[in-house]
Amino acid sequence: MIVTRFAPSPTGYLHIGGARTALFNWLWARHTAGRFLLRIEDTDIKRNAPTATQQVINDLRWLGIDWDEGPEVGGPNGPYLQSQRKDIYNKYVNQLINQEKAYYCFDTPEELDALRKEAQEQKKNFIYPRPKNFPDESDVKEAKAAGRPVTVRFAVPQDKPIVVKDEVRGEVTFAPEEIGD
Repeated sequence: MIVTRFAPSPTGYLHIGGARTALFNWLWARHTAGRFLLRIEDTDIKRNAPTATQQVINDLRWLGIDWDEGPEVGGPNGPYLQSQRKDIYNKYVNQLINQEKAYYCFDTPEELDALRKEAQEQKKNFIYPRPKNFPDESDVKEAKAAGRPVTVRFAVPQDKPIVVKDEVRGEVTFAPEEIGD
């Protein structure tokens, strides 16, 4: 069964691009007898507007878009506010890190911008430079104490092509050096 979703950030009114995305995902779910899920991406605490979640819900309803799971409807895949899913995400982040399928990184936005700019100047695609050794919990504590950001990157397999089954394009293959972490 096809499950599509729309996950707007509650930072203001639903804009035309968001409405388009919601409409396409809703239409695809309905066309395929699938399900359409609404999940609110409310993790940007600084930019969230207090009434924006309800406004997005009202705007979607005004457009005639309903959802099978989400706020005010419920369902088996809740909670539907991202901020209420942190325990779920942390569980899987830890699992991925323990399996070395993901790793911590501590780059600032400015450092990442500099790396991107350098790649652009060399007319190359930006590929994140994977560390030789993945940082561990002691590195995380040290980074936090130093006031550095702590994020997690997927460790893209480097020894085999990445194959994705896309419902529209079919099987799509990428060389790992084209994707990076």
